[in-house]
Amino acid sequence: MLARYFTASHYRPWHRRVWVMALPLILSNMATPLLGMVDTAVVGHLDSPHYLGAVALGAMVFSLIFWGFGFLRMGTTGLVAQSVGADDYAEVRAHLIRALMIAVTIGVLLIVLQKPIAWLAFTITEASEAVKTEGKGYFAARIWGAPASLANYCLLGWFLALNRTGTILALQLVLNGTNIALDLLFVVGWGMTADGVGYASMIAEYTALALGIFLVIRTLRHMPGTVHRADLMNPVAFKRLFVINRDIIIRTLCLQCGFLWFMAQSGQISDITLAANAVLIQFLYFASYALDGFAATTETLAGRAKGQNSREDLDTAFAITSLWALAFGLGFSVIYGLAGPSIIGLLTGLPDVQQEAVRYLPYLLIIPAISVAAFQLDGVFLGTTATRPLRNGMIISLISFLATGYGMIGPLANHGLWIAMAVLLCMRGITLALAYPALRRSIDNVYPTRD
Repeated sequence: MLARYFTASHYRPWHRRVWVMALPLILSNMATPLLGMVDTAVVGHLDSPHYLGAVALGAMVFSLIFWGFGFLRMGTTGLVAQSVGADDYAEVRAHLIRALMIAVTIGVLLIVLQKPIAWLAFTITEASEAVKTEGKGYFAARIWGAPASLANYCLLGWFLALNRTGTILALQLVLNGTNIALDLLFVVGWGMTADGVGYASMIAEYTALALGIFLVIRTLRHMPGTVHRADLMNPVAFKRLFVINRDIIIRTLCLQCGFLWFMAQSGQISDITLAANAVLIQFLYFASYALDGFAATTETLAGRAKGQNSREDLDTAFAITSLWALAFGLGFSVIYGLAGPSIIGLLTGLPDVQQEAVRYLPYLLIIPAISVAAFQLDGVFLGTTATRPLRNGMIISLISFLATGYGMIGPLANHGLWIAMAVLLCMRGITLALAYPALRRSIDNVYPTRD
């Protein structure tokens, strides 16, 4: 059945459309884990593994904080894409402004509350005092970039819904290029440690935000429609936004809690295990961000399909992007199998950490392929703003992950952690696949049978 999406001539424009959208997103998304790899490599060649563990732990804390507000990107894309599909450009403008208002408010609150947040984050994590001390330095530097980080989520979601993927690529290149350059300057050039990596991230976020605002203003000049203050503060629109964001927040917090628990348990085993998993998690991030390029493409196309009430477009977008995503997932498995040890050697020069990372590398040969369904179905449900199944499926997946981890970490140690990670990704795909038929039925315009 799926073969028809490759063989039928009327689907060829869809393949071109998907690749025009997905390729810049893949390149921009892969720049993010490349930055993580540079962060890891910069501190991984210092004279102690606790610097590497500190950056990994601090970055995980920020992932939990910032991606807890990932609705600012995800919700914006779905809502704006549906408005584009319905040709409602006043709401295209309004959605961005509402999201930016929320983002800046949250960012300022995070700065104000930075001390209790840091205390809680580093109290509940299991790691040595040396790792925690360096991690706190990283946190104290990076937290000042919170308003810019969250505002950038809104801009990325808005440009994605408008299919301005080239703009997204430019913003990500500026963000990550600036960050990498400052990493090298602060750590290698000036002798800073984890705090230098944090300051580099903070400055890079504001640099990207300045460029993003300029590009938004230029885009709005050529966009039809206007937005009035009464429409902007529409309570019905804010209620819908609240419901969508609530579900996405719960979904994202569950996912990030799973990753934070994974790293915390790694530190409880040993500093060497924490450092090795910090290296291996970069492999997972690299594949995940690449696959997310197809998921984000699905998100935009699914949102527009809902705005146009077209079940045909929903099915076609999901099928074609999923087939290409699966090919990429299998490709990552092959690359990691052939070059994994060499990549580990580039990320850290510590022999004990290298040996430990190579020992658990086989799990990274499996995970990219089995995670494709989770990414693609995430894109479908986010784009159509069908967020309740996302929330419920993630809760079930987290429970399965924790049950597996707690059951296996005792007898299997780090093997148990990686098996639990595989279970988490599989369950995300399974739970959403079970909910997909109901989503299809909610779109009334059933497409005609084609020859």
